[in-house]
This record gives sequence, C-alpha cells and structure tokens, in this order.
Amino acid sequence: MNQEVTDYIAQIKLPWQSEIGSKLREVIHEAIPEVAERIQYGKPHFLKNGKYAAVLSTAKGWVSFSIFNAAALEVPEGQFEAGSGDRLTTKLTEGKAVDYELLSTLLKQASAAL
Repeated sequence: MNQEVTDYIAQIKLPWQSEIGSKLREVIHEAIPEVAERIQYGKPHFLKNGKYAAVLSTAKGWVSFSIFNAAALEVPEGQFEAGSGDRLTTKLTEGKAVDYELLSTLLKQASAAL
C-alpha cells in the first residue's frame, strides 16, 4: 500500500469519513488484488494495469467514490451519479449505510477488462 494514500486517509478530520475511506480502500484491494495506489490531483487514485479503476475524496458532508470503466454496469437506481465518460460516482454521507458488497461487485466487474 502506498504511504501517501495511508497519510491521506489518516489526515481526514471527521472520524466517519476516515472510517469510510479506510473501508473503501480495503474493499478496493479485495476486489482488485493487483491494484496500485497513488495520490493524483490531491486524491487517492487506484489503478489496474496503469488504468484508473477508482478514486475517493472527501468534501464537507460526504465521501465521494468513483468507479471507472463503468459504462456497461447495471447499477441500482438512485445510488450513483453518472460521471463524465465511463465513470459512476456515489456520495456517501454520515449515518447512511454503505453497501460495500455492492461496491466490491461493481469494482470487480468494471476492472475485469482493465
């Protein structure tokens, strides 16, 4: 694991955001065992074979999580925002249950072709 990504998650001020960030990182590594990590544009990016697989970031009231190569994925209505190109993004908020199993499944599907 990349130390800069570890430091990014450790410096998140709100405990619930840090907890979600840590868990998302675990989910990414479980879904994509060969994933590489790096900080780019000030956010943790996760890559498979040099191509973007996912990115996470925090904002004032949520944790943003994007899955790349997701254009062909079937996703539950209302849980994701269509991003630019082939990206799906979800905003995870305090007190709302996070379906990590769904995110893992989507990551596996999206990254299979990378």
